[in-house]
Amino acid sequence: MVIRSLLICSLMAFWVTTVSAQSRRRAQLTAQQTNGPVPVVAAPQTRLLESMVMGSSLMNQAIKFSIYLPPDYYTSNRRYPVLYLLHGYGDNETSWIQFGEADRIADEGIKNGELPPMIIVMPNGGATWFVNDYQNKVRYEDMFVQELIPHIDSAFRTRTQREFRGISGLSMGGFGSLTLAMHHPELFGSCAALSAGIRTDESFKDIPDDRYNLVFAPVFSGPAKGEERLTITWKRNSPITLAKSAPENDLKQVRWYIDCGDDDALTVGNSMLHLALLDRKISHEYRVRDGAHTWSYWRTGLPDALKFIATSFHR
Repeated sequence: MVIRSLLICSLMAFWVTTVSAQSRRRAQLTAQQTNGPVPVVAAPQTRLLESMVMGSSLMNQAIKFSIYLPPDYYTSNRRYPVLYLLHGYGDNETSWIQFGEADRIADEGIKNGELPPMIIVMPNGGATWFVNDYQNKVRYEDMFVQELIPHIDSAFRTRTQREFRGISGLSMGGFGSLTLAMHHPELFGSCAALSAGIRTDESFKDIPDDRYNLVFAPVFSGPAKGEERLTITWKRNSPITLAKSAPENDLKQVRWYIDCGDDDALTVGNSMLHLALLDRKISHEYRVRDGAHTWSYWRTGLPDALKFIATSFHR
């Protein structure tokens, strides 16, 4: 019985080996007949890289960012325009992908020809409001300009001229996008702010103490009340103040887009920015749509914001 079992196993192994050899021979013959090697299907390369890390000496910590690469990035050697897309308070570098579906929206826009291929960088800004804090200890703006942008330009195939670099964001990120573009018009050709966290001086003074001390005090003043909140740091970064005081030629270098829902508490600040730009005859697009401070509002607003930014990438 043992000898019989061994004989059967040997015959089966011989049969499997013979079949495998025959299969390989058929594949080789097919390749010869078609004048080419047996095709090898390569795995697609990832175009959405989440939570990448860049070491920052100015922040003395690792800075995370996610990056979207256009569909033809790995099949071409061209360079691409870049959009920096900033998140809101309490979110991080993954939020525009997880909740805003930025990658899907960009893919669809590029596929149907409404958008040119572009790179989208989504950095983690923590709770910094994307500016340098009042003690100049958390230097997010300096890091962004001096370290992050050069890092992206060196690590990826970007077009480095200002006309091919845009910035956008929602809420805190909308505030940050406006402030960074107003401070550095030499770096950005366009800015699209969605539901930007803009406040007049009066409304900033009236923020309830608990919320102010949690959200704003660490960046703009430390614990403060009333007039004490209107520090040099606040005035230096307030988009409304900058719209009234920045050099006119600087403001005119950037194409501006402002979008805020009619049910959003921030609509007053956004409308005041609109009026300040109107008063100085600074060209800009101003949108008020039906909606509140929600992801559904930002998802539906992102396609038009991307189209606005993309217009700067054409001549």
